[in-house]
Amino acid sequence: MKILIVRFSSIGDIVLTTPVIRCLKKHYGEDVELHYLTKKTFTVLLETNPYLTKIHTISKSHQEIGDELKAEKFDLIIDLHHNLRTLRLKWFLKVKMLSFPKENIKKFLLVKFKVNKMPKKHIVERYFETVRSLGVKNDQLPCDLVLLETDSLDQIESLDLSSNFISVAMGTQFETKQMPLTLLQKVLDKQTLPIVLLGGPADLDRAETLKNLLPQRQLFVTCGQYNLRQSAYIVSKSRALLTGYTGLMHIASCYKTPVVSVWGNTIPDFGMYAYDPSNSVKNTIHEVPNLTCRPCSKIGFKSCPKQHFDCMKKQDDSAIANDLLLR
Repeated sequence: MKILIVRFSSIGDIVLTTPVIRCLKKHYGEDVELHYLTKKTFTVLLETNPYLTKIHTISKSHQEIGDELKAEKFDLIIDLHHNLRTLRLKWFLKVKMLSFPKENIKKFLLVKFKVNKMPKKHIVERYFETVRSLGVKNDQLPCDLVLLETDSLDQIESLDLSSNFISVAMGTQFETKQMPLTLLQKVLDKQTLPIVLLGGPADLDRAETLKNLLPQRQLFVTCGQYNLRQSAYIVSKSRALLTGYTGLMHIASCYKTPVVSVWGNTIPDFGMYAYDPSNSVKNTIHEVPNLTCRPCSKIGFKSCPKQHFDCMKKQDDSAIANDLLLR
């Protein structure tokens, strides 16, 4: 049996599909080949996954590799993205497709009218609803991101990674999900452990500014220095991760690294909070209560539509700092 799993993007969403990959393989064993279709950018998240037979990558459209996909003669498509592109893929391959319940209408009601009809389920549980008819059940284990020896690091400048330290995810795709520097300054100024700032090249200026704002703290800027799996290794060794709504939050769940998450324009009720199926990790969520404008988007904006950014500026920095101290 050949199954094609589809999730085009992004970092966190793809990491959260890995329990389904694992449980499909456990269910069918050697009687199944599991293939995965995603964008080339995200291959790094899947290429070490032991349960996958093959990864197919695209830049924009499945038509780029249409002949390759048709030649595989898949028996089933498991659609964990569920959009117009995946429907086109189904029509193109003429293969039965199981699609996860995306709940777009309920998301629309929540964003536009603040009427919350979202299921009280993590998105991983909704992914598993997609394969329920196959008899595949959740094994209640964390997500998978397998690291290689080449991904490991011993030291960052003078910081020994075998010692206690805190990691901070500096960047997000949208600024309205990103902790302002003023908030980060207040939270991190109360910490006693060394702090590693994680992110890509685009986050470097913010990270350097934050370091200059905290001359008395032991801050190590790694933005742009390491690839995604090396950053994942740093997270795996961390005492805790401080983050907004980021892909690193979901990567942390692979290694049971405690997550202190700070939520801006979007909300955990969409089902994308840190995944902890055994409820054994001390994850915490921080939100500003009773904001009538929130959520203003299920994804994010470049700036606050109301121009006040209260969902981040009114965060309780002392509570966030204390949660970090307790990890």
